[in-house]
Amino acid sequence: MSAAKTMIALFAFAALAACSPKSQPAAPAEQASTAPAVAPARFKIGALNAAALFDGTISVPNDGKTFGIGHPPSEVAAVLMEAGRPNASLDLSIQPLLVQGEGKVLLFDTGAARVDFAQGGKLPESMRAAGVEPAQVSDIFISHSHEDHVGGLTTADGALAFPNATIHISAPEWAAMRAKPRQADLVKAIMPKVSAFQPGAVLLPGLVTAVEVRGHTPGHSAFEIASGQERLLYIGDAAHHYLVSLAKPDWTIAFDGAPAVAQASRRALLQKAADENLRLYAVHFPYPGLGRVKANGDGFVWIPEAP
Repeated sequence: MSAAKTMIALFAFAALAACSPKSQPAAPAEQASTAPAVAPARFKIGALNAAALFDGTISVPNDGKTFGIGHPPSEVAAVLMEAGRPNASLDLSIQPLLVQGEGKVLLFDTGAARVDFAQGGKLPESMRAAGVEPAQVSDIFISHSHEDHVGGLTTADGALAFPNATIHISAPEWAAMRAKPRQADLVKAIMPKVSAFQPGAVLLPGLVTAVEVRGHTPGHSAFEIASGQERLLYIGDAAHHYLVSLAKPDWTIAFDGAPAVAQASRRALLQKAADENLRLYAVHFPYPGLGRVKANGDGFVWIPEAP
């Protein structure tokens, strides 16, 4: 067993119960919110070297205020229990993606760092375990400006955490970020390094293309990473929880700024991924967040890929 798989097993909440007949393959293990650093999970995208970098976790209570708004917590619990998962909370991993090749060192999102709603901040340790120093990162791709995705852009003293990296963020998202008083210091620190792009733009020809996924934030982006005939879609926050977001893609969640738009975008992305058997990287799914989705009734099911 690899180091990454061993660590995942150690941090799972409990042994996974058998799926019901309607369920698809056994659900992946989730980390407890107190999980320590996890070894980078390495994989390939064509000729590119990639690694899942574990930053931490977020635990959300199943209280009807975040997932499945308008539905009783018992309905959310039923989705979790069908897959044999604990149902008092919904636990999200945080795993920025590292990609190396073609003379570039790419980082997709930067984790939560010191924000108080997450237990994050393990990205620097995870990155160094992958053999990369922060100064080596050439390009950072920000899916959106929520703190668990941009928290790692600066150090505790406010300096650039990745001093040599161009920071790619969509123009609508950058405008929204600049309008947030609580992010004023972060905006000031990163402004000289920001390269704002139009939604859906080709960012690094033949390598990275932005994919507009509307509704979560004003300029939320997924990213398609390409190498030869191989593709990987980094989905950002198009889907948050590997069970609830897929089984019930039309349910409202508190994180989405325009819920109806986000629900339509989420279903469309998942349907395309299932129809085309797309390889996905989900930043909040159980570590390492690599896999595909399959249609399952009126929803979808996550099929994890072991690196």
